[in-house]
Amino acid sequence: MARTFAYCRVSTVDQATENQIVEIEAAGFQVDPKRVIAETISGSVSALKRPGFSRLVDRLEEGDVLIVTKLDRLGRNAMDVRATVELLSNSGVRVHCLALGGVDLTSAAGKMTMGVIAAVSEFERDLLIERTQAGLRRAKEEGKTLGRRPALSTKQVREIGERRAAGASLGQLAEHFCVSRAAIQRAEKKLQTLKD
Repeated sequence: MARTFAYCRVSTVDQATENQIVEIEAAGFQVDPKRVIAETISGSVSALKRPGFSRLVDRLEEGDVLIVTKLDRLGRNAMDVRATVELLSNSGVRVHCLALGGVDLTSAAGKMTMGVIAAVSEFERDLLIERTQAGLRRAKEEGKTLGRRPALSTKQVREIGERRAAGASLGQLAEHFCVSRAAIQRAEKKLQTLKD
């Protein structure tokens, strides 16, 4: 007999999964409380690297149903969601997403929906890359310096070299110039390139 599971995820401890459970029940799905997997983990972590979701996948059997309220519960991006749904589908698990009208993502209609979502996601990513590259080209043409502003000027870098030669420690120099020790180390490396 098919079992129904619910996967509920929130990103921070300030949030709670109860609303997702209520939404699943309101959609007409009856889920035994032992089959509700809830975890607090960033959406930037791929689904299969999440401890709770990994344990859930180990429990799922052919014929089971997995309910999520939104696609982003299943993965960090469209490609991750698609891979997760394919993995579950290949195991004979049906995946329903309430935000998409409760459609079974492993059905023909669900696969089409996933394909459209993936295509739109790829299109948005490509547009973002194009806009970023156009902005960088324009900035270069206008003579703007790209990247982060250096923490230390060339004059300060030379002074660091002199003070280090005189025996000043990284910590002393970091405190004097109000930067990190790593910034002092980068300044020493930069000084080498200035000498060459």
